[in-house]
Amino acid sequence: MKPLVIIPARGGSKGVPKKNIKLLGGKPLIYYTIEAAKAVFEDQFICVSTDDLEIKKVVEQTGLKIPFLRPAELATDTAGTYEVLLHALNYYENLEYFPDTIILLQPTSPYRTAEHIKEAIKLYTTEIDMVVSVKETKSNPYFNLFEEDVDGFLKKSKESDYTRRQDCPKVWEYNGAVYVINVESLKNTTINKFKKVKKYVMDELSSLDIDSEMDLKFVELLIKK
Repeated sequence: MKPLVIIPARGGSKGVPKKNIKLLGGKPLIYYTIEAAKAVFEDQFICVSTDDLEIKKVVEQTGLKIPFLRPAELATDTAGTYEVLLHALNYYENLEYFPDTIILLQPTSPYRTAEHIKEAIKLYTTEIDMVVSVKETKSNPYFNLFEEDVDGFLKKSKESDYTRRQDCPKVWEYNGAVYVINVESLKNTTINKFKKVKKYVMDELSSLDIDSEMDLKFVELLIKK
């Protein structure tokens, strides 16, 4: 495997301003992801993609160098992860390093560890598009998720005759912690169009994702306890 670890960390965040470098348990949130990545990969294969000078300064205090600043058009609310990954990939290919696998680690998963990364990588083969970390969802479309029809009435998102939630098939949701991506697949299509995707299951605690101030306070409370 020729890896490239990409940690996307833009400066703008509406839900939690400066979220990626907010202190959590006495250290910036992004440090948890950097520490997990450094326990698996050499620094030269780890890329924090950011547009923000303050994030750059905080990250480089770990000894990890920021190779570039992401252009402004890739740091907006509408900029997609796909374009961010291709931008970083292109940067390294211009340096004559040609990764065959991208390991995408969101910086908002403080309970994702080096072991989780290693276990996800073990499930990966070049015959598939991606291994992605998931958790079992509580919102099962066979039972308790509904959509509104053209007449304004609610109908099940996935029609079924199940009367007990326990009888429904298990349904998984991405938890944003680990993506192990085939570079060839990425060059051909976007992540949401991948067909050959394998799951790596994580428990609910390890799957915690910081998306709001409430999430931040909850995880801070867990760390203190």
